[in-house]
Amino acid sequence: MTTTTEYSLPAYVYKILSTAPPSSIPAALPLSDLDRRDGFIHLSNASQIPITASLFFTSNTELWLLKLDTRKTIEAGGVYRWNKELPGCPHLYSHTDGEWIDLGSENVVSSASVARPEGQTWEDAFLGLKESGWLVDQ
Repeated sequence: MTTTTEYSLPAYVYKILSTAPPSSIPAALPLSDLDRRDGFIHLSNASQIPITASLFFTSNTELWLLKLDTRKTIEAGGVYRWNKELPGCPHLYSHTDGEWIDLGSENVVSSASVARPEGQTWEDAFLGLKESGWLVDQ
């Protein structure tokens, strides 16, 4: 069983995708198999993104990120819980059992793709998004 705890919630959290989202984000994106199985939506704060990518997307050479507005997901009934062992990985639940918070046009601020050339780390690949101010914890 995962122990949850409370951490300060940043203005934005991120969903890592292994395939490109639609160019026009719909009202509701389909859930990943992992999210559906685990009963919550797996997210990361900006600092955690390269670590999560290195752990779970090792064979990918390109990833897409959805930048989510945490205020809007909370207004829609979302509840964030943090894995105590992974403080950079918030889990998004619905306040109502059996329902899901839709990730989509109402709470996705923007999306970005990141390519990782052979021999480059995910940490290096995400530097451009960090330096531009797109990938932020505040």
